[in-house]
Amino acid sequence: MTIVKIKIDTIADVKKFCSIVIGCEYDVDIVSGRYAIDAKSIMGIFSLDLSHDLELRIHSDNCGEFLDDIEEFIVK
Repeated sequence: MTIVKIKIDTIADVKKFCSIVIGCEYDVDIVSGRYAIDAKSIMGIFSLDLSHDLELRIHSDNCGEFLDDIEEFIVK
């Protein structure tokens, strides 16, 4: 499993992020506090508090290409 922090600020960012994650072949979850949702669910993402950084859990250790695709959302 690979874990990174992400930031999704706007509605457009949510749409763009979802369109990238939907093409991902493995499971990806977003954790915010005690809530964990499927990162492929746009409604799930909108149910989270987007004013804070989110934890992205990628259920793969070989996800370099996916991390490159979502680089703009990763908190450095």
